[in-house]
Amino acid sequence: MDAPDLPELSKDERARHEWQMWSPGVGEEGQRRLKAATVLVSRVGGVGGAAAQQLAAAGVGRLILVHGGNLKPSDLNRQVLMKHAALGTSRVACAAARLRELNPSLVIDEVACHPSPDVLSYWTQGISAIVSAAPLFRERHALHAAAEQAGCPCVEAAMYDFEGYVTTVHPPRTPRFSDWCPPDPPGWTRQFPVFGAVAGVAGCLAAAEVVKLITGVGEPLFGRMLAFDLRAGCFRQVSLPRQG
Repeated sequence: MDAPDLPELSKDERARHEWQMWSPGVGEEGQRRLKAATVLVSRVGGVGGAAAQQLAAAGVGRLILVHGGNLKPSDLNRQVLMKHAALGTSRVACAAARLRELNPSLVIDEVACHPSPDVLSYWTQGISAIVSAAPLFRERHALHAAAEQAGCPCVEAAMYDFEGYVTTVHPPRTPRFSDWCPPDPPGWTRQFPVFGAVAGVAGCLAAAEVVKLITGVGEPLFGRMLAFDLRAGCFRQVSLPRQG
């Protein structure tokens, strides 16, 4: 989208986002690109919720939140968009309500189910990016397949215990997710140790990656994974393989 076609910023938006528009390479045009963008986030738990929160704060104009099920007590140690009073109610509705409180001008689509090929084929039309933060690998593979079909980048973010990683998948510029991640990794179970602070690190890194992709600043994590181990207090880059 060329600059003349980008939406104008309101007085409130200029005041809200003033400090980030000082960032080199962002400026008013970058902020207008964020306002014009649509990002799909699935799911909006520990990692995806943190990513969605930061994207809403950054001024992304529209978020599509894909997350099924109702809120449970065990969600509350990490899912920052949830609240105790909402126990037993829709997680995606609670997340959307919290994001609207943060940014009233944000447009939100609530998709109260888990990601599947049929759901994603409808919701990925004309979007700018996807954040893949689902707990099941079949859902992650569906998200990446939908992103490739839509021709948009998919920011992959995950964590386990005190470790996590972020990368951006955008074939043919990068390897496919399936090139380096099997559909069902051996020994995997969706119940695993998780701290909200670690999930938040992964989600915030994913949001920063989306901001870079939309505004065009910096170097996206194409073909490389940023991995971290917070027990050891270290970050490292990993080159990702390409099959064939």
